Amino acid sequence: MNILVANLGSTSFKYRLFRLTDGTELLVAKGGYERVTDFGRAVEDCLAALQTEGHLSSPADLNAVGFKAVHGGEVTGCLTADEKVEAALLAAADLAPAHNPVYAAGIRQFREKLPGVPLVALFETAFYQWVQEPARRYAVPEAWFKAGVRRYGFHGASHKFIAERSAELLQRPDVAKVTRELYQAGPQACAGPALRVISCHLGGSSSVTGIRNGVAIGTSMGLSAQSGLPQNNRVGDLDSFTIPYIQRKLSLSMEEIERQLSKESGLLGLSGVSNDLRDIRAAALKGDTRAALAIDTLIHSIRHWVGAFWFALGGCDALVFTGGIGENNPWLRDLVCAGLTELGLVLDPDRNTAGVPETNLATADSRTQVIAIPANEELVVARETLRHLATRN
Repeated sequence: MNILVANLGSTSFKYRLFRLTDGTELLVAKGGYERVTDFGRAVEDCLAALQTEGHLSSPADLNAVGFKAVHGGEVTGCLTADEKVEAALLAAADLAPAHNPVYAAGIRQFREKLPGVPLVALFETAFYQWVQEPARRYAVPEAWFKAGVRRYGFHGASHKFIAERSAELLQRPDVAKVTRELYQAGPQACAGPALRVISCHLGGSSSVTGIRNGVAIGTSMGLSAQSGLPQNNRVGDLDSFTIPYIQRKLSLSMEEIERQLSKESGLLGLSGVSNDLRDIRAAALKGDTRAALAIDTLIHSIRHWVGAFWFALGGCDALVFTGGIGENNPWLRDLVCAGLTELGLVLDPDRNTAGVPETNLATADSRTQVIAIPANEELVVARETLRHLATRN
């Protein structure tokens, strides 16, 4: 089965072509385009490149196209990307303005360019469908809840991959099976003791998720991707009364407040240097106090959410770091794990510095393993697209 996974940004289009056959998962090709102004043309260029490179003899060789859709409000899961999905994306566009309109338009473009090829949308919120009600609710009037104000959670494809892969690494095939079949069968009982994993997806956009037996119990992000940890240039968690207060105090319009919260906040707003942690780290090492504060604030927030899920899970068997920041920065892992000896986590400095992917970076006597697992969201989209097609037939 040839499955193309499309990752759409406001002006970018990245793709990966997977070939999934009899348990074999092969990444055949990948590519992308920046500064895209015509997504229809980008789709045509992608298909032409795959044919020129010999990966497809014609577009008809594609068995499906999968999309990592962000926010559909109450519409979630792994679904056929039809007009109803487009409508759900547009209806929730206020909560994901940089992604939803682009995905709705992209799905429409693929439908026009590839008539007859199945299109499948895996929503980032899908992994959180089974989070218990107290962890999903805000303390708002019932009318607000009925209007859709609740915790949805994001980065679901990434955290789902971590749930399945960490279970495999910790030799819990029963838990891996639950995660693998989650969107088709829902949560299932496991025979062994609970496997407790805390997944830290740290990149330009970051979140922490608690996972028991392959199923999410909660996550740091909420109604929108503005919430939770400080993001690259998005605010993260913020007291709701801040907005009317700052509107009066600085005489800002609502549009300007939204712009500043989504464009000039987060690590950029704290550091005044950059929204890229590499630049912030370099400035901090040179003595920039605002840059150092940005790093300390990020670490504080990560530890806050790790601690919350450690308590909720009743312990932690594996603390996992993924995403560009989580995978590639031993110094950050060291700061997050500092002082946790009494909880049973002892990071090994040498192992952590080596940072060998998918190996235990904790000491041999640490009760909690620390693992850096490379993110693979696109593979999850390809897998779920294949499973969705199988359920339709």
